[in-house]
Amino acid sequence: MASRARVRAPELIGKGGWLNTGDKDLTLSDLRGRIVVLDFWTFCCVNCLHVLDELRELEERHRDTVVIVGVHSPKFVHEAEHQAVVDAVERYEVEHPVLDDPELATWKQYAVRAWPTLVVIDPEGYVVAQHAGEGHAHAIEKLVAELEAEHEAKGTLRRGDGPYVPPEPVATDLRFPGKALQLPGGSFLVSDTTRHQLVELAEDGESVLRRIGTGERGLADGPAERAAFSEPQGLALLPDGKVIVADTVNHALRVFDPESGEVGTVAGTGKQWWQGSPTEGHAREVDLSSPWDVAYFDGRVWIAMAGVHQLWTYDPETGTVRAAAGTTNEGLVDGPAAEAWFAQPSGLAATEDRLWIADSETSAVRWIDREGVVHTAVGTGLFDFGHRDGAAGQALLQHPLGVTALSDGSVAVSDTYNHALRRFDPATGEVTTLATDLREPSDAVLVGDDIVVVESARHRLTRLRLPEEAVRVESVAHRTQRAATEVAPGRLRLDVVFQAPAGQKLDTRYGPSTRLLVSSTPPELLAEGEGADTDLGRDLVLADGVTEGVLHVSAMAASCDDDPDIEYPACHVHQQDWGVPVTVTPDGTARLGLVLAGLDSEA
Repeated sequence: MASRARVRAPELIGKGGWLNTGDKDLTLSDLRGRIVVLDFWTFCCVNCLHVLDELRELEERHRDTVVIVGVHSPKFVHEAEHQAVVDAVERYEVEHPVLDDPELATWKQYAVRAWPTLVVIDPEGYVVAQHAGEGHAHAIEKLVAELEAEHEAKGTLRRGDGPYVPPEPVATDLRFPGKALQLPGGSFLVSDTTRHQLVELAEDGESVLRRIGTGERGLADGPAERAAFSEPQGLALLPDGKVIVADTVNHALRVFDPESGEVGTVAGTGKQWWQGSPTEGHAREVDLSSPWDVAYFDGRVWIAMAGVHQLWTYDPETGTVRAAAGTTNEGLVDGPAAEAWFAQPSGLAATEDRLWIADSETSAVRWIDREGVVHTAVGTGLFDFGHRDGAAGQALLQHPLGVTALSDGSVAVSDTYNHALRRFDPATGEVTTLATDLREPSDAVLVGDDIVVVESARHRLTRLRLPEEAVRVESVAHRTQRAATEVAPGRLRLDVVFQAPAGQKLDTRYGPSTRLLVSSTPPELLAEGEGADTDLGRDLVLADGVTEGVLHVSAMAASCDDDPDIEYPACHVHQQDWGVPVTVTPDGTARLGLVLAGLDSEA
């Protein structure tokens, strides 16, 4: 195989310690002789969740030679809490060792710049590859096969059981429930996300009436006892009494009939949507990407398409879907639907004249009106969050996952990472706190004068009386712990590093196979270099007088099998979005290198 640069892998350190190892602290020397894949992730990030799913097959197929180690590297303050990481590891069925790195120590040692990032370490302890974003499982599979052969021949490969030790299972009626709704008869339907089921609870919100789904991860239609889901989330009642279900990891919309107990599939192919795929058409023929919530508004089912930072719609009458709002760029930009930016929309609630949106990664509450214009009520962007009440323009949330319309025209916000239920009143423009001491609330249902909250990390529904007066909470403001990159004023060279996987080449059969999109917050940060092009390198010019901001970089590359004898070569899309906080300083770097796949030789 081709020779590679040999860089010794830094040690794995994290103040939070290790999970899934039976209380054993691991070192790289413990893993010597194995191929190690470090997965730098954080549990708020839907792209990180996609990579967890991509790695499952690799993990199973090479269990005796490969050790995947999750390095949990938090963005939000809540994600630095150790118990929250413990919960996330169970919630998303992470079946490999996880290092809890709340201070980003290992992240900094490996010079990681993006969630998710994968780093491959060979059996002798050297870094041999780095990949940012999604879509790299096939490349890592090829690299693993090469490393197995190379180190088997050298005698440096050690086969055997890995260090993963599963945690003890816990018995509860629900396990990390996601969303809920009240059925016409008064019972509650809950998406029991980690158990891959729907659960109907009695009016008391506690007694289990029935379970829908086998409880095993899968995609199968049929009666309740044979149907299968994969981490279902959002639920919405249709006019005909059936329930539409956002089957998140299956990238599908399902429909459940409470009368017959039957489950069917109405949208999605079971495959994840990638850039360049169709954005409208017959619902069963168009790919979706991590639909997180659904709501019936203006005669259609609206979909919070968290995986691509958009809103889509499904029309039950015509059986079609289409992208309705958002560009797929991640951020907070208002305006006409086709120009708006979202960041992992995860909660929806419909009223007569607007659709409310919990835009989780920007810690924002937004809405779209019947004219198709997107507005922001609370929130400023990707890196500012906290718990602050008062005027909406200065109020702060922390990664809300749910929004619920209240009878007075205001909305309750499931402020997930603040463990609180908040309220925004459009009449006054004020944000208040309704309740605290919840545990990762992810949705809420209005029931008369009460509100029933899905306490996801307490595995239950909790009924609260809507208070006449709000709770007083001490204000807390945060910015992401991720350090800003110091850049020099003036010209800044941006290089996105992409090396096609072994045996593949860039796919140029139908034109350029790469795409680079650059923008900034504030827009005034860039004097030159904004926009889209096909070259993965670009000279940017930073404007005079702007000393800090965020560079938004989106890159895509398509590669195919490089063998003329293959009639139908397999092709793969690699893509990643970076939000890079920068500070302009005379001693800063004049080059910004971002690795999409490979190693940055100039780093």
